[in-house]
Amino acid sequence: MRAQEFIAEDTIGKISRRNQNATVGLNKFRDASFADRVYELNRVMMAVAQTDGEIIPEIDGESWAGRHNVAAPYTKVEQKMLEKAYQAVGSKHIDLNHGDLESQEHPEVNTASPVIGFKGY
Repeated sequence: MRAQEFIAEDTIGKISRRNQNATVGLNKFRDASFADRVYELNRVMMAVAQTDGEIIPEIDGESWAGRHNVAAPYTKVEQKMLEKAYQAVGSKHIDLNHGDLESQEHPEVNTASPVIGFKGY
């Protein structure tokens, strides 16, 4: 079966009568500001895992990346590629590092091992 036989993307908003009859327990949802569908799905499924159907679970607030997708280019060429892709798709973006692609490790990284070394038998 081809995907076009069960999901038609040329019409917006309504499920066909045929597809409606073939489904059970179908829910459609999104967040109030119509932001990021994948992140909202992740948060809803985490909440589902924490409830028994009687209580409203307490979950952490959304992260700094909650309303946005995040891309992390390593080079200036990759940054330019992303910028052109954003233009092609019509996606608004914010460069949080303002063009700075230099990674800085914390001074304590790789200076001491958290594992006790083997001293022999």
